[in-house]
Amino acid sequence: MEMVSANTTQEKGVLGRVWERIITLTKAFKEKVWEICRMTKKIAQDDPRKVIHSLKVGLAISLVSLFYYYQPLYENFGLSAMWAVMTVVVVFEYTVGATLGKGLNRTLATLMAGTLGVGAHYLASLAGEKVEPILIGFFVFLQAAIVSFIRFIPKVKARYDYGFLIFILTFSLISVSGFRDDEVLEMAHKRLSTIFIGGSACVVISIFVCPVWAGEELHYSIALNLEKLSDFLQAFICEYFTTLEDGDSTNIMSCLERYKSVLNSKSSEESLANFARWEPGHGKFRFRHPWDQYLKIGTLSRQCAYRMEALKGYLNSDNQGSSEIRSMMEEASLEMTMESTKALKELGLSIKTMTKPFSADIHIANSKAASKRLKSLLQSSLREETDLLSVIPVGTVASLLIDIADCTEKLADCVNDLASLTNFDDVESNKCPKISQSSYCECAEPDPKIDASDVVILVEDSALAMPDCEKTKSDQHNIV
Repeated sequence: MEMVSANTTQEKGVLGRVWERIITLTKAFKEKVWEICRMTKKIAQDDPRKVIHSLKVGLAISLVSLFYYYQPLYENFGLSAMWAVMTVVVVFEYTVGATLGKGLNRTLATLMAGTLGVGAHYLASLAGEKVEPILIGFFVFLQAAIVSFIRFIPKVKARYDYGFLIFILTFSLISVSGFRDDEVLEMAHKRLSTIFIGGSACVVISIFVCPVWAGEELHYSIALNLEKLSDFLQAFICEYFTTLEDGDSTNIMSCLERYKSVLNSKSSEESLANFARWEPGHGKFRFRHPWDQYLKIGTLSRQCAYRMEALKGYLNSDNQGSSEIRSMMEEASLEMTMESTKALKELGLSIKTMTKPFSADIHIANSKAASKRLKSLLQSSLREETDLLSVIPVGTVASLLIDIADCTEKLADCVNDLASLTNFDDVESNKCPKISQSSYCECAEPDPKIDASDVVILVEDSALAMPDCEKTKSDQHNIV
C-alpha cells in the first residue's frame, strides 16, 4: 500500500509540473501575442501610409490574379500568368521611385535578355544537334560572366543591379528551356507580356493610389536632420551652461540623443536619392531635380553630428577643467552656439518650406564674430595659464563648438546652392524673423563718443523658439 501511495504521489507531482509548464507557456504565448499587437498598432499609428501600402500590394496581386481566375485570359497565357503575380510581389516597393526603378529594370532586362536568348538559341540550332548544347552552354557562361562583372561597377550597381540580375536569369532560362522546347518565341513573348502587365499594375497603383514619393521622403528627412542637430545644440546649451531641475533634465537628455539617427542616415539617403531619380516630376520636384545636392547636405550633417558625438562625451566628464577659464569663455561660446542653433533651425525650415534662408546668413555672421572672439580667448588662455590640464577640457569643448559653427556655415552655403538650383520661393521681408545684433557683431560700428561699458544691448525675440534655459542665458546680453 505504501508503494502504491508513493507511486500515486509521484504521478501527481509529475502531472502538477506538466500542468504548471502548460500554464507558463500559455501565459508566455499570450504576452507574445499582446506584444505583437502593440507593436503592430504602434507601426500603424506612427506611419499610416504603411497600412495603405499593404492594401495597395494586396490590390495589385488580386488584379493580376485574374489571369488565373478568368478563363479566357488563362487560355491565352496559361502557366506564364504566374510571372505577373511574381512580378508584383518582387517589384512593388514602398515608394514610387523604388517601384518604377524595379519595374523598368525588370521589363527592360527581360526584353533584352529574351531577345538575346532567342538569338542565341537560333544560332546554336544552326550548328546541328551535337554542337547545339555546347554553344548554348558557352553563351550562358559568357553572358553570366560578363554581366556579373559589370554589376561590380559602382554606378551600375547603384541603379541597375536588379536589372542585370534579371538579365542573367531570363537569358539563362530562355536559352536552356529553348533546348527542350521548340516554341521558344511563344514562351518569351508570354513571359515578357505577363511581366509587363504585372509591372504596369504596380506602377499605376503606386502612382495614382496614395503615392509615397522617394524625393519627398529625402527632402523632408534632410530638413528633419538639420532640426535634430539644432535640437542637440539647444540641449547642450541647457546642459553644459546651466543647472536644471529633474523634469527639465529628462527632456534635455532626450534631445541630446536625437542626433544619433543622423549618424546612420547615409545608406537611407543614398537609396532615396537613387529612387528619386526614377520618379516623374511631381509638385515642386521637377524631373531633373538636383538630388545630389541633398546628398552633399546629408554628408555635412553627418560631419556635424560626429563632432556632436565627441562633444557629448564632455558633458559627464569628471575633468571639466578650470572653472575660471570656463566662465571666461562661457559668454562667447554661448553666443556662438545660440547663433549656430538658430541658423540650423532656419536652414531646416528653409528646406522644408522650400523658401530661401535669408535670416540664416545673419545668424552665420553673428556666429563667425563670436567664433573669432572665442579663438582669441583660447589663445590668450593658453599663453597665460601654466596648468595646461585645466585648459585642455574647456579648450576642447570650445574647439568642437567652433568646428560645429564652421560646419554650419558650410551647410548654409549648400542650402543656398540648393535654393538657387531649385528656385526656392523668396520670403517677404516682413515675414522674416528679426535677428538680434550682437554687441560684438562686426557689422555694427560702435559710436566712438559712447563708452562701450555704457552701451545697452536690446535683443529682440526671434521667431525661432528657444528653450527656457537658453532664454535665461540670452538675458545676459540685456545687462548694461
